[in-house]
Amino acid sequence: MTLDIPSVDMNVAQIIITWPETQAVFAAHGLEAFTDPAYLDRVGRYMKLRTALERKGLGVESFERQLQERIETQTRRVDVCEELGDRGASHIDIAGLLPCPVRVPLLDKINAFVEECQSRDGVNISTRFRAASGGSEWIEKEIHAATAVTQLPDIFVSAGFDTFFDPNGIGRFKEEGAFAALDLGEVNTAFTGLDLRDPQGAYTIISTVPAVFILDTHQLGDLPTPRTWAQLLEPQYQRKVAYPVGDFDLFNAILLNIHREFGDAGVKKLGRSMLESMHPAQMGTLPAGKTQKPLVTIMPYFFTRMAANIPGVEIIWPEDGAIISPIFMLRRKDSLPQSRALAEFFTGAQVGDILARQGLFPVLNPAVENILPAAAPWKWLGWDYIYAHDIAAQIKRLETIFNAATHAAT
Repeated sequence: MTLDIPSVDMNVAQIIITWPETQAVFAAHGLEAFTDPAYLDRVGRYMKLRTALERKGLGVESFERQLQERIETQTRRVDVCEELGDRGASHIDIAGLLPCPVRVPLLDKINAFVEECQSRDGVNISTRFRAASGGSEWIEKEIHAATAVTQLPDIFVSAGFDTFFDPNGIGRFKEEGAFAALDLGEVNTAFTGLDLRDPQGAYTIISTVPAVFILDTHQLGDLPTPRTWAQLLEPQYQRKVAYPVGDFDLFNAILLNIHREFGDAGVKKLGRSMLESMHPAQMGTLPAGKTQKPLVTIMPYFFTRMAANIPGVEIIWPEDGAIISPIFMLRRKDSLPQSRALAEFFTGAQVGDILARQGLFPVLNPAVENILPAAAPWKWLGWDYIYAHDIAAQIKRLETIFNAATHAAT
């Protein structure tokens, strides 16, 4: 499931970290202390919004409605920005999906750079970016409807294997040689030994979304602490794991990586291990009527900030590697050299700093400091596997295997 609406039963830190634009609502109602990172970390991680409102004498329904309105207003602002440019008259069209935790600062940086480019170079640029939580259907419809590469964005940025490698979508234009990867030169030392450059020269990986384990030590009992993906597939962890099924990009990366290493049998075991699907923002909460919590929750590394100080929680970077969902960039060859400055901006330090420092999405740019554990191995699908399979069809097949195994285990 995708959790798009804040709840008063979430703690304050969960809300502000997931929807940073809501800080303005807190500040307007005398709760500005929660906009201070130190206070948010010290108090907001433990205090539910309902409790904070009751202490201030604020109405729960009214505040919840204002939070939702603030999020919707931000979304409408993005949609308006999308409509400002006439795609037919624009020299450059850039589009994509932005990770929710860093969407607001990224949009601010993107808009400022676009204005600078238009002023300096006299080029018209239309921008069309939406939150990743809203899904990719809007851009996929556009891609599938296109009959020529010129109908696609000049630059497209997003996570997601299925969107980028569907042979009936972008894949058909890739096979025509329509895209050119940006030469990144040296890659950040965090990824030393990992071949992230596309050998066919079409796709550029900007950043990564790592999947890590959050362990509820209160429930561990006599079980050994699972520190690898291979351990999670063992029978003793059956129906003890929560997976981010609603986060399609990351979950698809998990399915594909498990299949690459363990085959169909591994995907079946993965399905049997699932207790429930849990959005990262639900960490620390239990849905009504539920009596069993997951022992292990798989979530993007970013959300470990939310869980770091919860009593009884251990954050585990898998010893056999954090599975990564890459954030890709595609740029059309026919738009060169006009789009080069924008492509370099998306792979540059300004965007990289926001992704790596505010979002904990490690980037490839060598000038950016990635915030990672001392030992941070990776589990990367690899270009050989990608180009050996119809990735879109493979994802659908693996989902069927996973779902059947999950159903059989209940």
